[in-house]
Amino acid sequence: MEKTYSLTAHYDEFQEVKYVSRYQSGTLPNGFALQLGAGAKKRSGGGGLPRWSRREICLLSGLVFAAGLCVILTCMLVLKYLAAEGDSYCLEGCQEKKAFLRASRFLSANMDATIDPCQDFYSFACGGWLRRHGIPEDKLVYGTIGAIAEQNEAKLRALLSRPVRRRAATSAERKVKEFFRSCLNRAEIDRLGPRPMLETQGVYSAAVLFSLTVSLDDRNTSRYVIRIDQDGLTLPERTLYLGQDEESEKILAAYRVFMERLLTLLGAEHVEQKAQEILQLEQHLANITVSEYDDVRRDISSMYHKVTLGELQRITPTLKWKRLLDRIFHDNFSEDEEVVLLATDYMHKVSDLIRVTPSRILHNYMLWRIVVVLSEHLSTPFRDAIHELSKEMEGNEKQLELGKVCLSQANKHFGMALGALFVEEYFSSASKAKVQQLVEDIKYILDQRLDELDWMDEETRRAARAKLQYMMVMIGYPDFLLKPEAIDKEYEFEVDEKTYFKNILNSIAFSIRLSVKKIRQEVDKSAWLLPPQALNAYYLPNKNQMVFPAGILQPTLYDPEFPQSLNYGGIGTIIGHELTHGYDDWGGQYDRHGNLVHWWTETSYSKFLKKAQCIVNLYDNFTVYNQRVNGKHTLGENIADMGGLKLAYYAYQKWVREHGPEHPLHHLKYTHDQLFFIAFAQNWCIKRRSQSIYLQVLTDKHAPEHYRVLGSVSQFEEFGRVFHCPKNSPMNPVHKCSVW
Repeated sequence: MEKTYSLTAHYDEFQEVKYVSRYQSGTLPNGFALQLGAGAKKRSGGGGLPRWSRREICLLSGLVFAAGLCVILTCMLVLKYLAAEGDSYCLEGCQEKKAFLRASRFLSANMDATIDPCQDFYSFACGGWLRRHGIPEDKLVYGTIGAIAEQNEAKLRALLSRPVRRRAATSAERKVKEFFRSCLNRAEIDRLGPRPMLETQGVYSAAVLFSLTVSLDDRNTSRYVIRIDQDGLTLPERTLYLGQDEESEKILAAYRVFMERLLTLLGAEHVEQKAQEILQLEQHLANITVSEYDDVRRDISSMYHKVTLGELQRITPTLKWKRLLDRIFHDNFSEDEEVVLLATDYMHKVSDLIRVTPSRILHNYMLWRIVVVLSEHLSTPFRDAIHELSKEMEGNEKQLELGKVCLSQANKHFGMALGALFVEEYFSSASKAKVQQLVEDIKYILDQRLDELDWMDEETRRAARAKLQYMMVMIGYPDFLLKPEAIDKEYEFEVDEKTYFKNILNSIAFSIRLSVKKIRQEVDKSAWLLPPQALNAYYLPNKNQMVFPAGILQPTLYDPEFPQSLNYGGIGTIIGHELTHGYDDWGGQYDRHGNLVHWWTETSYSKFLKKAQCIVNLYDNFTVYNQRVNGKHTLGENIADMGGLKLAYYAYQKWVREHGPEHPLHHLKYTHDQLFFIAFAQNWCIKRRSQSIYLQVLTDKHAPEHYRVLGSVSQFEEFGRVFHCPKNSPMNPVHKCSVW
C-alpha cells in the first residue's frame, strides 16, 4: 500500500507541474494574463505583445527547464518503481516456482510410477530412490534422512574449520574447535598408543553390573532421584550371549576375538583365559537380565520400586551402598535416603553373583567395561579392532573417515557449543515461528480427535485434553545459545588440542560432576537433552515435553518454500508422531505434569489395550529375511507412526481450508493430498545392509522402514480414498487397526 500511495503522489505532482508549465507559456486564465499583460505593457510603454526583458526571459527559461527536469525525474521514479515492483513480484513468484520445481524433481526422482500405489505404496513412493542409491562403504544404513545428515555434517565441519573468534580461556567456541583438532591429530594419538588409558587416573562413566543415574523421579517429577537398573552387558541384547541361532553364535565368536585383541593391545597376560572368564561372567549377567521384549520392561509402573538405602542394602547385601554413594556424591547419605530401583529381582541376583565370583574376575570385568567405553579414543589398532567387530555384527565395509568420527565426538562432548554456531548460521527465528504454527495445527487436530473417539469415556477424555494443553513444545534451540557467556558455563573444563584422550576424560568427569550436583537441585523442565544440530526429535513422558531441534527442521523434511502438502507430510508427520507418543503404551502412563499416574478409567484403558493388540497382531505378521517383526516390542513406535500420519493429514486439510488450495506441482500428475502421503513415505526411503537387519529387528523399537510406511497407510481410511484403492486391496484392507 505504501508504494501504491507513493506512485499516486508522484503522478499528482507530475500533473501539477505539467499544468504550471502550460500556464506559463501563454495559455493562463484571464486573470493571470491580465496581470502579466498589464505588467508587461506598463514596462514596454506600448501596445501589442509585451516585450520581455532579458531577465524575465532567463527566469522563464529556468522555470521551463526546471519543469522539464521534474517531468524527467518523475518519469524515472515511476519506471524505477514499476521495475522494482516487477522484480519483487518475480522474486516472490519465481522463488516459489523454483522451490516447487525443486520439490517436483525430488519427489519424482524418488518414485517408481510403474508400481500400483494400492499394491505396494512403499515401492511406489521409494522405488526410484532405492534403484538409484547404494549404501556408502562406511555406513550400515543410508536413506533420504541420511542425505540431510550429510548436509548438516558438511555445514558443521565448515563451522569448525573457521578461525576462533572468542579466544578467552573460558570460551566454549575455542574449546570445541581445539577439541575437534585434537581428535584429528591421529599421528599424536597413534604415537601414544595405549598409554593414555594405562597412565591416566580419573573418573570413568561405565555401567558395571548395573547402572546408577540421577534422573527425574517418575512419580514426582519436581525432584531428582538416584535410579538403579539392570546393565553391564557389552553386546546390545542378552540373547546374543545365549547362542540361540547361527547369527548370534557368529556374533559371540567375533566378540570373543575382539576381547582378546583389545586385551593384547593393552599388554595383558594370559589373554585367552581372561577373555573367557569375562565372557562367562557376562553370560551369567545375560541369564538374569530381563529382555526389553518382556512385558515387565514395557510397564514402568510395575518396574518402579522406591526403597530406602537401608532396604536396598538388605536386597543386595554384598554391595556397600552408603559407602559407594557417599564417595560418588561427596555426601553423607542416611539409611532413610530414597532411591528408585527398576530391577529388584535382577539386583538381588547380581548380589548373589558377586558373592560367588572370584574378586580377580570381578576386577578384570570392571576394567574391561571401562576399556570398552574408552578404547574408541585410542590409537588406530584399537579403532581397527572395533571396526572388525562391527563388520561381523552389522556388515559395514569401511571405517568412518576420521573427520566424521571427530565431528561425532564434537557433537557428543560439545553439542551446545557447536549448536550455537549452527543456529547462528543456518536457522532463523522466522523458521522457528512457522514450525510453531505447524505444531499448533497438529495439536488442534488431536484436540478435535479426542471428541471423535467412541472408545474413550468423558473422564479419560478430560484428562487426555489436559495433558495436551500442558504439553511443552520446544523448537529449534534453547534461548541461552544466543548468549556466549552462558554457553561457556556448559563446558567448564580444560581442553588442549594436543591431548585428545585427556580432553575426553575431562569432559566425562565434568558431566559426572554436573549429574551429581542435580541430586539436591531444583528440576529444570526446560533443559534440552539433544543439541540443536541433532537430526532427531523426541518426546519425554516424565516432562510431557516435545522437542524439535533445528537439525531436523531442514530440507527435505521441512522447507518453508515447499508446498505445505510436503511440509505436513514430511516434518508434520514426525511432529504428529512425537505428539502421539504422549498417548502410546509407554507415554500414556504419565499424566499432564509428567508424573507416573494412571489417569485412565479402567473401561477406557481396557478398550485402548484391545485396539493396541490389533496393531501388535498386524506387525507380528510382517517378516524380513525370514525374521518376524516383534509387534509388541515395536508397539509404541507403530502407534505413534499411525497417529502421527492421521494428525498431520487432518492438520493439512485445516491449512487448505484456511488458505485455499495450493498450486499444482509441475510435471507431476498427483494431487496435493496424494503428495502428502508420498512425502510421508519418502521420509523412510532407506537401504540397510542385510547383516544389520538381524540386529535391527532384534533390538530396534522401530519396525523396519518399509513396514512403518505400509503399516501406517494401509490402516488409514483417507489413504484408500485419496488413491482410489479398491476395497480389500493390500493398501486398503476392509478390517483396519486404529487407536488415535
